[in-house]
Amino acid sequence: MTTSGSTRLPAITLVLLLSATLLPACTPTVAVQAPSEPITVNLNVKIEHEIRVKVDKELDNLFEDKEGIF
Repeated sequence: MTTSGSTRLPAITLVLLLSATLLPACTPTVAVQAPSEPITVNLNVKIEHEIRVKVDKELDNLFEDKEGIF
């Protein structure tokens, strides 16, 4: 059973027509939208710092006695 080219032509055009109309329906859509609420970042971090300044009493007295050093 052989089919001639003239009988296959309507079937091929029908397949092409259907695929051409259904193919755009499969394309993904990407939408970028800003959020309606502001973005909040909660950082639960405890920061502890300690500053210690130790001054040698003799050095402190030296600077008081001689004001013209620096």
